[in-house]
Amino acid sequence: MAIQTPPSKARITALGTYVPEKILTNADLEQLVDTSNEWIVQRTGIKERHITAENEFTSHLSIKAVERLRETYKTSLDDVDFIITSTTTPDYSFPTVSCRIQEHFGMEQAGAIDLNATCAGFAYALHLANGMISAGLHRKILVVAGETMSKITDYTDRSTCILFGDGAGAVLVEATSEAEAEWPGFESFVLGTNGAGGIHVYRTGLSDQMNGQPLEGKGKIVQNGREVFKWAVRTVTTGIEQLLEQAGLAREDIDWFVPHSANLRMIESICEKADLPLAKTLQSVQDMGNTSSASIPLALQAGVDAGRLKYGDRVLVYGFGSGLTHAGLILRWGA
Repeated sequence: MAIQTPPSKARITALGTYVPEKILTNADLEQLVDTSNEWIVQRTGIKERHITAENEFTSHLSIKAVERLRETYKTSLDDVDFIITSTTTPDYSFPTVSCRIQEHFGMEQAGAIDLNATCAGFAYALHLANGMISAGLHRKILVVAGETMSKITDYTDRSTCILFGDGAGAVLVEATSEAEAEWPGFESFVLGTNGAGGIHVYRTGLSDQMNGQPLEGKGKIVQNGREVFKWAVRTVTTGIEQLLEQAGLAREDIDWFVPHSANLRMIESICEKADLPLAKTLQSVQDMGNTSSASIPLALQAGVDAGRLKYGDRVLVYGFGSGLTHAGLILRWGA
């Protein structure tokens, strides 16, 4: 569903990311399950992924990402008035990861919430941040996506353990005045959910049933990759059309496409179906695996580090994942 939003009065002004030091290669996985580097690369494009130490959790990665943001942009966090953290893997059921971030940085005036829209979470968080700022409710929001997917991965299941990695990313979303807003920071949004497809990718919690169906893999990720792949390609392709139509833009107006980095073959299929050049795609999957909602900020960081993503560039972002849920947006890069 395309969202008819009023003109944006917000933009991204800073970015920071972090991945753990430990690297899990395809060769390492060959020692754990019946797989091979060639098989993994052919089907997913993934070469390696970063995973946390035993005593390292989502809040630790998230705090380090925010620290890098602060150091890189020499910016103060004292006036941050809201924190949104997207995560599927919080340290605790409660308190939230956002509360840990708030405490660490001493942001005494900031409200703090977590949201869980799985791999679409970062896009959902940007949608919320833009709406809250454009409505005049807040002026400076810290948006974080932190994931430790290795903690919930079954390393005896070769269909899922090859996919997931850990990481975190953070952006500042700030209010813009009429004088400085030569272009809106966010131009269009699309959101959607297919709850009936939730059975295709899940992790059990308090319940081990869904719609009367018993669930497998207690506490670990279970995924029907084929069904998720088909749904994602179909849904994201339609969503891209809606985003462009809502913003009154053509494909040629998009400088960069940043989809959720779930699987390189999925990204290639989306680009082919949506008629977007693969060369204009930013992704993080090859060297970091599927980091759920952290994959998009990690891909943005890769674009910045390579000198590809520049101030003012128009970026189409699209997250999709368990739920089944998806969220896309077109933004102008302001960092």
